[in-house]
Amino acid sequence: MQKIELFKVYMSKEAPDVVGDVLRSGWIGQAHKVEEFEEMLRNWFNVPYCNTVNAATSGLHLALHYAKDCDKNHRDEVLTTPLTCTATNWPILANGLKIRWVDIEKDTCNVSMDDLERKLSPKTLAIMVVHWGGMACDLDRLKQIQQKCQQVYGHTPMIIEDCAHAWGASYNGLPIGTHGNTCVFSFQAIKHLTTGDGGLIISPNSVMHADIKLLRWYGLDRTSSKDFRCEQNVVNWGYKMHMNDIAAAIGICNIKDSAEIVRKHRENGQYYDVALQDIPGLTLLKKNPKVDSSYWVYTLRVERRDAFQKKMADAGIATSLVHKRNDLHTCVRDYRCPLPGLEVVAEDMICLPCGWWVTPEMREYIVSTIRLGW
Repeated sequence: MQKIELFKVYMSKEAPDVVGDVLRSGWIGQAHKVEEFEEMLRNWFNVPYCNTVNAATSGLHLALHYAKDCDKNHRDEVLTTPLTCTATNWPILANGLKIRWVDIEKDTCNVSMDDLERKLSPKTLAIMVVHWGGMACDLDRLKQIQQKCQQVYGHTPMIIEDCAHAWGASYNGLPIGTHGNTCVFSFQAIKHLTTGDGGLIISPNSVMHADIKLLRWYGLDRTSSKDFRCEQNVVNWGYKMHMNDIAAAIGICNIKDSAEIVRKHRENGQYYDVALQDIPGLTLLKKNPKVDSSYWVYTLRVERRDAFQKKMADAGIATSLVHKRNDLHTCVRDYRCPLPGLEVVAEDMICLPCGWWVTPEMREYIVSTIRLGW
């Protein structure tokens, strides 16, 4: 019996040869391929301010570093979701900032906008949201909440969209990444678009873009004509978080196929949306008509989850929660608070395979297995 995987790595057939050319070129750090890939990304999103990095985690770290550096009133609180990869939230701690957990919506697994609005305070430096599974958050309401913070507390918190699941998703007909916020994408191995590992920061303005470009490499300008940057003065010290040409070469090859990859994810997800309706013991997530999800994973809620997972495993179908709620880790115990929506969802959520490798026959087999009960 063939196992139906929850995740697989997509790699263009061109990639090995293109990467081989990079390895033989003598330029394997950040050089011409990174520049070429960034130009492709700018054209893809039709935005001017794209900086690649070595991981989405680095991108989130740099975004928070920038927000903290720009704030002159010592705000130190980031409102964020606990239902995500720890990669979303550990950069908050790494920047010496405090987490304030926001509950989730039980019917979307995204941040609860009502709870988010309630938790605004004079200390709010930034708001972090995750587009769970590729289903975008309510960005219109999010903008209203940001404006309310300005009206009530006199400052506008940075909105950081963690778009790790959301390559190819859209909101109100516009691609995620183009709604005027700071947006960070992941190019990790199992994402719609992979560079092996890597990430992208889309900045909302030229000032942030220029600063991030320096911060990702020690605070130095790699394009300077001065003696190997030895004559530069570092005004704001930075990190070693840039992308290299090996990763960029993989991205250049894979981005050409990424729209088709997303199309297959979406087709499988939309099939489940119809085929899994009205099955006793299942609750499907709510779909926002403003959103075209990228269906990175297909999440639903299921009664007797352990029995469900065993039934699927016995049938050769991989399932997983994908991410554990972050707020239970010892390192963030000081920030724990009641999160009633999360308490419910954490007990019954599960994800099904819906990626580009899932054939029509496979998805029909998955549905028929579920319909037999557990």
